[in-house]
Parts: sequence; structure tokens; C-alpha cells
Amino acid sequence: MKTITKLLFLSTLVTFAACQGEPGPPGRDGLDGQDGESFLGSVFEIEGDFTSENDYSLYFEFPQTTTVYESDIVLVYILWEQTEDEYGDLLDVWRLLPQTVVLDDGVLQYNYDFTFLDVLVFLEGTIDLNTLLDSEVIDQVFRIVVLPADYAISSTLDVTDYDQMMKSLGGNRGLVQKFDLTDNMDITITK
Repeated sequence: MKTITKLLFLSTLVTFAACQGEPGPPGRDGLDGQDGESFLGSVFEIEGDFTSENDYSLYFEFPQTTTVYESDIVLVYILWEQTEDEYGDLLDVWRLLPQTVVLDDGVLQYNYDFTFLDVLVFLEGTIDLNTLLDSEVIDQVFRIVVLPADYAISSTLDVTDYDQMMKSLGGNRGLVQKFDLTDNMDITITK
């Protein structure tokens, strides 16, 4: 009886081991961005001057090495100020656009729009833009973050908190690609 049970078990095992179902849907290669496209998003830093010559706007075209889909979410943060921590190190304070500033002569707003090809950061408001101080228009720094819509919607990510958002992307400073828009709108990577 033990021999029959063993043979029955062995034949069942061989039968099930030989079964094969249909293959599942293809998955993503290289979730870390090594072999495939970046899964969690991209971060670009741009710096430039708002002038009457560029119509008080900064234009950024996504590099050809980055794929941005029409369904992706694009967020832009402005470097609002820098503060010191308890060790005297500078900390960047980032704010999500749009940001509105109420001035004596009117209202100034830093705003943006985007497509899957580019981002335009611009100034608007009730104030005469020609009267703005250099600190409001010169050497302005922005971080452009591209997130897949599925990730941004499905997570508990608070996109208004730049630090939390960067931590969710791995918090790697090397993730940020830097571009300087101040020299005749030429883009140079300074990773």
C-alpha cells in the first residue's frame, strides 16, 4: 500500500510539474532606471533670469534622454529662501508653484505651464514687471519634477512638501540634473 501511495504521489507530482500556463503580461525592466526607463520620476534644476527680452519667462525643453508621457504629472518648485540648520549648514526651502507675492505696487505670481515636451516658468500679476527688484527676477532657481501619474495618485505623497517628495524618489542628490538658462538660453548639464 505504501508503494502504491508513493507511486501515485510521484505521478501526480510529475503531472503538475509538466503543466504550463499562458505567459503573463510583460513587466518593466530595470526599475532602478539601469536597463529601462526611470520608474519613479525625474528631477531637473534650472536657473535663469526673468527679463523683458525673454518676456519674463524661462523655457525648458526636456532632454531627449528623458521620456515624458502626456499622462505624467509635472510639478515646479521655486527655491524660496535658504536657512541655516543647528550646525550652520544652509538648507534650501522649496515652494510648489504657483506662488503669489503681494507687493506695495501690486501682485506678482510665479507660475508655470507644461507639455510632455517642455516647461514654461513665467511671471504674471498686476504689477509692472519692469519695476521688480533683481532679487525677484535674477538668478531664480526652479526644480522641475516629473512623476508618473499612477505613482503620484496611488501613493500618499504630499506634492506640496518638496522634501517628502524627494525622499519618495530615493532622496539621491545625484537624481537632480542641473541646467543653466542664463547664458542666451543655452542649456548645459552640470550634474
